[in-house]
Order: sequence, then C-alpha cells, then structure tokens
Amino acid sequence: MAGSLGDLGGLLKQAQKMQRQVAELQDELAKQTFEGSAGGGMVKVTVNGKKELLGISIKPEAVDPEEVELLEDMVSAAFKDAFQQAESASDGAMKGITGGLGMPGMM
Repeated sequence: MAGSLGDLGGLLKQAQKMQRQVAELQDELAKQTFEGSAGGGMVKVTVNGKKELLGISIKPEAVDPEEVELLEDMVSAAFKDAFQQAESASDGAMKGITGGLGMPGMM
C-alpha cells in the first residue's frame, strides 16, 4: 500500500511539473507572432500564439471595387495560413512536453 501511495505522489509531482511547463509554453507562444499571406503577398495577416489578430496588411493594388469577393477570399486565406502556423507551433511545442501523448485540454 505504501508503495502505491509513493507512486501516486510521484505521478502528482509529474503532473504538476507538466502543468507548469504548459503554462510557460503558453506564455512563450503568446509572445510569438505568425504571418499568413495570400495572393502572392497581396494580403498579410499577423496573429500571436494565442491566435489573436495583431494586424492586417493589404497592398493597394489588391483593392479593386469590382473584385471585392476576391479580396475577401484572400483575407480569409491569409487568416487561415496565420492560424495554421500558430497551431503547428503550439502542437509541436506541446509534443515536446507531453512526449506526443494526446492530452485533451492541454492547449
């Protein structure tokens, strides 16, 4: 019985350590920026690691009143690109902490 309690204590310490590492990782990722682009760089979107929008850049030549739908598509594609980069960075960093275990709720 005492051995199993010791194992439980060790497991709890590991879980607390992992929780601290995840919190540190989230803080670190929040400071990183990711830029997505579309239309050959005509539209650029910048997000942080928390997937918050930091900025949008649209080159003047991308603005054509007759092609508004195309511009909307480029903005959407740039957002998806930036968010995918942030997600990939988060997933990669998380695997380093969890050892590749798919732990729900860890990010």
